[in-house]
Amino acid sequence: MLHLHIANKNYSSWSLRPWILLHEIGIPFEEILTPFPAAREVSAFAHFSPSGRVPCLVDDGLTVWDSLAITEYLAELDPRVWPEAREPRAWARSVAAEMHSGFAQVRNICGMNCGLRIRLHEWTSPLLAEWQRIDRIWSEGISRFGGPFLAGAQFTAADAFFAPVAFRVQTYSPQLSATAEAYAHRLLQLHPMIDWYQSALQETWRDDGHELEVRAVGTVIEDLRSGRVPD
Repeated sequence: MLHLHIANKNYSSWSLRPWILLHEIGIPFEEILTPFPAAREVSAFAHFSPSGRVPCLVDDGLTVWDSLAITEYLAELDPRVWPEAREPRAWARSVAAEMHSGFAQVRNICGMNCGLRIRLHEWTSPLLAEWQRIDRIWSEGISRFGGPFLAGAQFTAADAFFAPVAFRVQTYSPQLSATAEAYAHRLLQLHPMIDWYQSALQETWRDDGHELEVRAVGTVIEDLRSGRVPD
């Protein structure tokens, strides 16, 4: 069986991508969660991941790390990872790669913290431009391939790569078109996404780095997590 190493569900956007993909495609796997603080204290990630980072997939002694590499490995096991037709498959690969390598402003300013609702101190022009690009990608995919997912009727890796962005929409409330808002809501209503979110809210681990990052860029207006730590 596949074993997927992930970190805290509240924070780890990279972990969510292969996790949601495996669930939605229906590939059995075992989840192994190592919280960020423990990983930093005892280098636990390095014990199973050559890069010392998550996610990391282990398949019968074969190790694959990095979310994009894991996705391509899974595509060799199950072709449903990418769209069947050439045009939507090429588009899906392109937008997944763009999400994997880009959107630095969204990553750095709107970090994933599922249980919080944040009012940003400032919406800078570069940040707004990246959110507008996300909106265009989502709107184009739905319009071009008919929805309800980015590359057509079926959930694919393109949707998996944008799944963490749906949690960011929930946390930061960026201004989006009606089509993009509806798509984000659709992702959040997937049963595995609901399961991930509920697990994230129940986590009592806190990682100082992630907590300080969001408080540096905005005001916490709501904390829905169990065992909340006072500001």
